[in-house]
Amino acid sequence: MPDATHVEASYLHCRRVARAAARNFYYGISLLPSAKRDALCAIYAFMREADDISDSPGALEEKQQRLAAYRNALDRALAGELGGHPAWPAFHHAVTQYRIPPRYLHDLISGTEMDLTVSSYPTFDRLREYCYRVAGTVGLTCIHVFGFEDPRAPGLAEKLGIAFQLTNILRDLGEDAAMGRFYLPQEDLDHFGVSAAEFSGPGVGPGLWELMQFEIRRAWEFYEEGLQLLPLIHRDSQAALWALARVYSGILVRIEACGYDVFSARPSLSTAEKTWIMLRARLSWWSADEIFQERDRHRRRAGGALLGRRAG
Repeated sequence: MPDATHVEASYLHCRRVARAAARNFYYGISLLPSAKRDALCAIYAFMREADDISDSPGALEEKQQRLAAYRNALDRALAGELGGHPAWPAFHHAVTQYRIPPRYLHDLISGTEMDLTVSSYPTFDRLREYCYRVAGTVGLTCIHVFGFEDPRAPGLAEKLGIAFQLTNILRDLGEDAAMGRFYLPQEDLDHFGVSAAEFSGPGVGPGLWELMQFEIRRAWEFYEEGLQLLPLIHRDSQAALWALARVYSGILVRIEACGYDVFSARPSLSTAEKTWIMLRARLSWWSADEIFQERDRHRRRAGGALLGRRAG
């Protein structure tokens, strides 16, 4: 087992990885007590490596082999064999300290493996399986760090993670289409008469507008359920979770505000907006209801989704 110096050096590495690459995620976890923040940085470093392997250039077989090797390295790290990667000592410490079930970590690797061979999803049930693996598992992992006692918390954490992933999917439709990935369910495309070619833009035709409205409504339903998690986690973690939800749901609000045109520019929140969210979280100027009030204010201002306006 590594001594405290090696563990701290490993946490320092993980903090650097999370600060450089986590973007929206890091904004939220920065509000946590230092021990919890460091634990999630270590978990993020593990997840980032799996994602990088999946998205890296190279032949399919080579990436499959690398992910299989990474899964084996995960098992060794969980058993206390911590050589081979600077994140493993901190990762092992975090998983052990917060009793994170290994199945969530294995399921996440399975999600990255899906991206190697699955480029479209016939049904929402199949897409939900993918969202659980790459994002629901993140929510389930996080609540073990946040702390909870209520047995409802895991199911709600999974739903909130899925809400975040659906937001990412809608935001990145154009970028994913350019890579040959079409995440929205084929059954939904067929229902609204939309072809995958429309994800290349420019503009949003009537069928795609209705499809986007439908998918965003579905994402908001996951937020509405998932945000019931807030009062169920330990108090010292609630502001961080609210901030994460406020940032991700804010992207969904942006998508609605631009008439669902995610192809001309990538919807996002500015640094100033994120900073304001962090300030409000630190000062306890927040509530779950405010997230939906913000959504409704933007809808009324735009005269958009509430009035059924279409962008041609």
